Amino acid sequence: MRVNGLSAADIEVGETLVVTNEEHRFLALDQLRELKIGSFTLLLEPEGKNTAPALTLAAWQACAQGDDPILVVTPADQAIMDQEVFTAALQNAIRVAAGGDIVILGVTPDRPETGYGYICRQGQPGPCSEYNVAAFAEKPDLETAKSYLASGEYAWNSGMFVLKASTWLAALSAFAPDMAASCQQSWERRRPDLPFVRPESETFLSIHGNSIDYAVMEKSPGSQFPIKVVPLASGWSDLGAWDAVWQCSARDKAGNVSNGDTLLSDTTNSLVHATSRLVSTVGVDNLIVIETPDAVLVADKGRTQDIKGVVAELDARQRDEHLLNRKVARPWGWYDSIDEGDRFKVKRIQVKPGASLSLQMHHHRAEHWVIVKGTAQITCGDTTFLLTENQSTYIPLGQVHRLANPGNIPLEIIEVQSGSYLGEDDIVRLEDTYGRGS
Repeated sequence: MRVNGLSAADIEVGETLVVTNEEHRFLALDQLRELKIGSFTLLLEPEGKNTAPALTLAAWQACAQGDDPILVVTPADQAIMDQEVFTAALQNAIRVAAGGDIVILGVTPDRPETGYGYICRQGQPGPCSEYNVAAFAEKPDLETAKSYLASGEYAWNSGMFVLKASTWLAALSAFAPDMAASCQQSWERRRPDLPFVRPESETFLSIHGNSIDYAVMEKSPGSQFPIKVVPLASGWSDLGAWDAVWQCSARDKAGNVSNGDTLLSDTTNSLVHATSRLVSTVGVDNLIVIETPDAVLVADKGRTQDIKGVVAELDARQRDEHLLNRKVARPWGWYDSIDEGDRFKVKRIQVKPGASLSLQMHHHRAEHWVIVKGTAQITCGDTTFLLTENQSTYIPLGQVHRLANPGNIPLEIIEVQSGSYLGEDDIVRLEDTYGRGS
């Protein structure tokens, strides 16, 4: 967020900047519109390069209007329990950052957490409750975490930073000049496509990625870029693992958190999340059970940080469950791959009112469409016609076609594909409302 200033009781946000991957652009756009947050821009990375290049793109975008705004840098995956306390801490951080300092919100720890990094503060607090940062500490073992908690001098690193755009650009140039130069070059060659902004791909892909902490923050104490920490005691979780979701959710008398179609018997201190079917547990304690249409995860609640090892193993086995979801967001709506086998695939497709898929054709598959709800406008070759509930049509292999929703309610269809190859890359787009190529 770029911040214009402070109002009497809240914070005035000039613009919301979201840095995300090109593949997630339409999902993020839908979420921003649903939130109704006002002015926003999505900066689309061709490939994730960690948080330092992402912040650099945001800083250049924030300066594009000729001013030097204060940036509130925050990850997407976190929960704030007490909004008033958070707002007060953020106001203090903004006041300190206005003087040119780098400010980090340091969460007051309430337990010896081994899954977070820590900040060591020193000296007495300043007029905005800020402290000087003495050092950053990596995720500790349990005994070290206990000593941090007992000392009262350490805070959790929230990953939320407040600083002027020019301060970040100057600090990055000092500590990581190659990254700074490449980001600037990629930004200067950007391609605006409102509300999207695309940095130039070739230069950005050449960047050696790094985090905000490693690239700048851990090098700042004692340098020409002072860094301060403002305490945050609002109740906070980074939601970086499933045990954090359990920690910040409302629990029943047995200490359980359950979502979806669940049946828990003699179960305690567990998180059970069901998406597409009944999930039942009997006689278990301290478990994480996550069911989705793609896969099922069962883990000890104390070992959810180790799930990244499962992801690495999926990569090693060249599996894609961690990359591709069964239900996929598209700019026109979504599709859910219900079933597939040798030479066939079945999808449930929903198209937003007024939206349409691209005018396209396939080299290797034919398609049968059955209308479940709403009205479909179908182009098949030189013919365009309407179909409604319980009607169907056939799209021959190689035929140019398009599906559109001219109605005021979502259109839902069942699509049955058949052919020798059914991959998503067998789409030749001839015309597309959303600027996607073939």
